[in-house]
Amino acid sequence: MQNQLTNSVLGLTPTLAEQQAYGYSAARLVGYCNPKGRLLASAWIGLFPSATDDRFILFISKDIAASTAKRLAMYVLRSKVKVIDLSAKWAVHGLYGSVNQISDTKRNANEVALRLPDVLIDGQSVARLLMAGPKDDFIKGQDSGEILNVWNELEVLSAIPRIVLATQEAFVPQMINFESVAGVDFKKGCYPGQEIVARSQYRGAIKRRLQLAHVDGASLDEGLVTPGAELFHDQDPTQPAGIVVLSAWRSSEQNRMDLQIECKLEALENGEIHIGSVTGPVLKTDALPYPLLEI
Repeated sequence: MQNQLTNSVLGLTPTLAEQQAYGYSAARLVGYCNPKGRLLASAWIGLFPSATDDRFILFISKDIAASTAKRLAMYVLRSKVKVIDLSAKWAVHGLYGSVNQISDTKRNANEVALRLPDVLIDGQSVARLLMAGPKDDFIKGQDSGEILNVWNELEVLSAIPRIVLATQEAFVPQMINFESVAGVDFKKGCYPGQEIVARSQYRGAIKRRLQLAHVDGASLDEGLVTPGAELFHDQDPTQPAGIVVLSAWRSSEQNRMDLQIECKLEALENGEIHIGSVTGPVLKTDALPYPLLEI
């Protein structure tokens, strides 16, 4: 994986039974690029040793898990490594709440937990925890559409992107702020697309960025705001200005849809950005919760 991913996996602090992987030392955002530097996948990774092996676990979008595992397995060669897609055998749950609530979360010995960066929403900091384990052993929490909606909302507002099937190979990492959320290590060795990613960083070749935005969803066609949906600028209606990365309804505000969008920088500076077509709903941009590293 050190030779395949955008971030270093060396030096990850092992997360032992009943511990939570948290902070850059134990939980890292990684990308997996094709040779052209376009992201095939993104994931959160932690080192969770088992009784017999070192075990790196990647939390990745389910719709690209099988293809990513298959591709990674092609590069195992003579290493004593197995790459396994556990999507069908393991359950994954997300929990959110106060820092104390998340820190005190109980689970059994077969489950692993990775804590994501906190999210500021409506003036309050919300902690998030990903938990995974064999379906037969998993301590199942409460399931509801409302809880899932809030989880998705928190992910969007974190402004940390996640690659899904619809956005595979759409972005060089910097186009979705990957370097600004500690998803790229520019000091590590080579990986697929590394030269293009490095050139984009040091030559200032990136003219597109991830931005938070929202839209009035009172009469919105949800098909317009799914990942991969195109955006258009009113001053250049002939070609897309960007695409939707992720989207979610705002739980505390009726009819508001929050989005992560990837968009041309010049389109963000003036004029209007529309979803779906130049006559579609108008997006309003919002502030990012972190500073961008200068390119």
